[in-house]
Amino acid sequence: MPQSLARVITHIIFSTKNREPMIPAGLRSELNAYLGGVLREFDSRPIQIDNMPDHVHILCCLSRKFALSKVIEEVKKASSKWMKTKSPRLRGFYWQGGYGASSVSQSNVKVVRKYIADQEQHHRKMTFQDELRAFLKKHRIEYDERYVWD
Repeated sequence: MPQSLARVITHIIFSTKNREPMIPAGLRSELNAYLGGVLREFDSRPIQIDNMPDHVHILCCLSRKFALSKVIEEVKKASSKWMKTKSPRLRGFYWQGGYGASSVSQSNVKVVRKYIADQEQHHRKMTFQDELRAFLKKHRIEYDERYVWD
């Protein structure tokens, strides 16, 4: 085939360092927009982004030009620097070292979009730790609990 064709939709989750509730409610929308802008810089199209005080969910269509790990590294690096400019209280803002990610079929995009959009309601019933464990189990991602929570 003379042309490379791909559409890789990915659900990405990462937390603040030590799951500290560092994302202020007043910055949520602005952070989502900023994250989307960084994704676009790496030719990745944001589909749905939302955050809670201690973590972020991103649903995006990844570029063929960049590895997932590179896109996430750059998104976290740029947004961490950006967050530190928003308030003296955020000068110590960091993301956790790792992330969770899984592919999403086109037929499930609507369901995952709604799941991400409903984060506030969802977290009235479930902690981030329980949510991430369920995500990893659902997608059969092997992990060692000792190294998940930094």
